[in-house]
Amino acid sequence: MDANKTVIKIDILIFPSMKKHFQLLLAFALILTLNCNAQISGFARSTDSALIYYRTYGKGQPLLIINGGPGMNSNGFEQLAIELSKNYQTIIYDQRGTGKSTLANPDTASITMKLMLDDIESIRKHLNIPVWFVLGHSFGGMVASYYATQYPGHIKKIVLSSSGGIDLDILGYAGESINSKLSKTSLDSINYWTSRISQGDTSHFAALARGKLLAPAYVMDQKYLPIIAERLTQGNSTINMLIWTALQNMNFDCSEGLKKFDKPVLIIQGKNDIVKEETALKAHRVLKNSKVVFLDHSIHYGWIDNKKVYFEEIRAFLG
Repeated sequence: MDANKTVIKIDILIFPSMKKHFQLLLAFALILTLNCNAQISGFARSTDSALIYYRTYGKGQPLLIINGGPGMNSNGFEQLAIELSKNYQTIIYDQRGTGKSTLANPDTASITMKLMLDDIESIRKHLNIPVWFVLGHSFGGMVASYYATQYPGHIKKIVLSSSGGIDLDILGYAGESINSKLSKTSLDSINYWTSRISQGDTSHFAALARGKLLAPAYVMDQKYLPIIAERLTQGNSTINMLIWTALQNMNFDCSEGLKKFDKPVLIIQGKNDIVKEETALKAHRVLKNSKVVFLDHSIHYGWIDNKKVYFEEIRAFLG
């Protein structure tokens, strides 16, 4: 077991007669500290033998968090997991081909939606969890929606957070939606850095320059722009392309399957989200037991832009 780094400095005089009692007290205090910041990490073996890296936080009813991307690791969702671990046992994981869930030669055979669901199931079985809550953010919401069509019995409730939708409609407007939130000067600069990167500039400097220009399209609170910019440098373009190819090849559409899903679903996103309200409302019309919340003063990351309401809604919904 790993633990969040905690530094304990104790300056105290110990007399020989106190030594045994002090050691017991110190051990007890250390146990309490570790329990408060507990993090368990490991690997679950998927059906094709790929090793999927996961981390868990806290105690209570299990809540799987499926991060966005596609092609990004789960590091950017650690703080979300820690915040929700005050009430639940939260689980985040690196999707196949990202972070520590490495693949030797990612291709169309090793990057499929079926295998991505197999990865989720391998974690559930590895942790001996019969049913869990599922929160899918952005692309993660698309994965969560598909998971609900294939494994409805393993889900207690679902949160679709700024979800990419239950089909591929988002491909028709995502670029325009992002561009509409940026100035012409920013868009020209983004095109410049995108061109540099596509021509082989793999430096962090180039990726971060592009990320800084894109960040205002994702978060409203200016002080968080550096965090989002850094997050945008972490994408794996190869995995991203393979996943979108897989989605298009299978004509991704969860509508029919979700009509049969009767578990409670919370659909939550910003009023200024890059995801259109119609995408959320379409899911709401299909899901018979769903609720929609549109957050004020929020773009794509509700837990950053409107933290109080975002977490209040999720905790009230999950119970």
